[in-house]
Amino acid sequence: MNLRIGSRGSQLALWQAHHIAGLLRGQGHAVEIEIIKTTGDRLQEVTFAQVGSKGMFTKEIEEALAAGTVDLAVHSLKDLPTELTAGFALAATPKRVDPRDVLVSAKYRDLKSLPAGAKVGTSSQRRRAQLKALRPDIEAVEFRGNVDTRLRKLGEGQVDAILLAAAGLDRLEKTEWVRERLEPTEFCPAAGQGSLGIETRLGDEATIAALAFLDDAATRFAVTAERAALAALGGGCQVPIGVHCRPVAGDAAVEIFAVVAVPESGKTVRVYHRAVRGTTSAEALGELAAEMLFEAGAGPLLAAVGGTAR
Repeated sequence: MNLRIGSRGSQLALWQAHHIAGLLRGQGHAVEIEIIKTTGDRLQEVTFAQVGSKGMFTKEIEEALAAGTVDLAVHSLKDLPTELTAGFALAATPKRVDPRDVLVSAKYRDLKSLPAGAKVGTSSQRRRAQLKALRPDIEAVEFRGNVDTRLRKLGEGQVDAILLAAAGLDRLEKTEWVRERLEPTEFCPAAGQGSLGIETRLGDEATIAALAFLDDAATRFAVTAERAALAALGGGCQVPIGVHCRPVAGDAAVEIFAVVAVPESGKTVRVYHRAVRGTTSAEALGELAAEMLFEAGAGPLLAAVGGTAR
C-alpha cells in the first residue's frame, strides 16, 4: 500500500514521522512524508496564550488529510484536541515512552537546588503553574522555539533551567543536560504526553487497517482516560491541567493522577484514584477524575484560567 504521512517540519515531528514510516515500511508499505507548516510553527514569537491553542499544530495537517493529499498524520498526542474535527479518527496510539517532564540545566542538579530568583523557561501554562506551586520563589520565563533553540538559549545563560517533555529529548538523544525526571505524583504531565497519535480520515478503512498493528492497548486505555478527563474539565493543551494514567506495577490495577493549578498564584487542586483493571472503562475513569477535581474545589481555579467552571 502507498501511504503519505503529513508532518510538521520540526526536528522532533520529523523524527516521529520517520519512526512511524520505518515501522510501516517493515510491514511492506511504501511511505512518503509531506511536510506541512502549521499555525503554531508560523507564530514562533507569539505566546501560546495569545494565539489560542486549539488545533494550532494540527489544523493545516487536517486540511491536507481532508483534501486527500496525505493519508495519515503523526502527532504528539498532547497537541491533538480531545474532540477531533468531524471526519477524522484516532487510528492508532503506539506504545508510550517516558511521559514525564524533565528539568534541564547546565548548572543545577534538580529543582530543589535552583537558587531563589532563578529563571526557568517554559511555554506551558501547566508547567508554569506547577512550578509556582513547588517553588514560588522561582521566576517562570516564556520560552518558545524548537528543542535546539531552547537548548541554545539555555546554554547562552538566558535562563537557569528549562522544563521540557522527556519524550522529545529522549527521541532526539539530547539528554546531556537532563538533571531530573519529575514524578507525576508531584509534577503531573499533560494528557497524552509521551504518546503519539496517528490520525486518519474517518472511514478510510484500508489505511486504518494498515495502522492497526501500531495500536498499543495499554497506551490506548491510559491516554483515552487522560483525554476524557481533560475534555470533562474543558481544557485544551494550554489550560493548566495535568492528567496521567498508568498501570500499577505488579498489580492488576490502574491509577490516575490529575491536577488543576493557577500559574499566577500556584494554587493547586490534586486528586488520585486507583481502580482494578477491567472494572471501569477508560472514559469512565477519566470522567471520574474530573468529577473528583470538581468536588475538591477545582471549579473556581478552572474559571480563572479558561476551563469549565462548576
